[in-house]
Amino acid sequence: METLMELDDFKSAWKTLDARLQRDNALQLHLLRDRKLDKARNRLRPLFWGQIVQILFAIPFLLLAVALWSSNPTQGSVIVAGIVLHAYSVFTIMAAGVVLGQMSKVDYAAPVLEIQKQLLRVRTYYIRSGMVAGLPWWFLWVVILMVLAGLGGGDLLARAPGMVWGGLGVGAIGLAATTWFHRWSRHPARAALGKKLDDGLTGGSLRRAQAELAELIRYEHGS
Repeated sequence: METLMELDDFKSAWKTLDARLQRDNALQLHLLRDRKLDKARNRLRPLFWGQIVQILFAIPFLLLAVALWSSNPTQGSVIVAGIVLHAYSVFTIMAAGVVLGQMSKVDYAAPVLEIQKQLLRVRTYYIRSGMVAGLPWWFLWVVILMVLAGLGGGDLLARAPGMVWGGLGVGAIGLAATTWFHRWSRHPARAALGKKLDDGLTGGSLRRAQAELAELIRYEHGS
């Protein structure tokens, strides 16, 4: 009889200890989740400020286009250059705004896998934003020169057609080479190179935020 009572006491103590361990594990997981999510949120601050810088970068070109319209240009080539510069400025600002909007939609109270999906959306829009802001510069430097000439009442295409067409030709070659290199580096035989380039496009702040979430998932699965 006494042995049975000792066995019951042992079972009861074991259940109590097991319940306490489960509570401790749950508490530790909760604390770890809060800490990792705070770190992930903080990791994205450089990305946030990077988009603000992109907006500020585009504003002077927008003002340059507005100044051109205020001068009432009449040359067709100058008007086209102004439209291109104006469109570039607006789309660059909009692209950065979309990234900021996606960042604001990240729900850090959601399950970790859902947060990862949301960050992947941020990554997608961030890469697109960088392409909108960066790739047009193969041609944009020529456009800016044409706009500046137009502000002075001149027509760069009429005065120096070789410079304009030559610059646009170089831009076309550069853009084609960029496109070719992008496809070449993504070949399965060059997977390591492609991954390095993708990591570079993703941005360090996003990679570090994703790493914090990945570590949290490993802990949750391990526990």
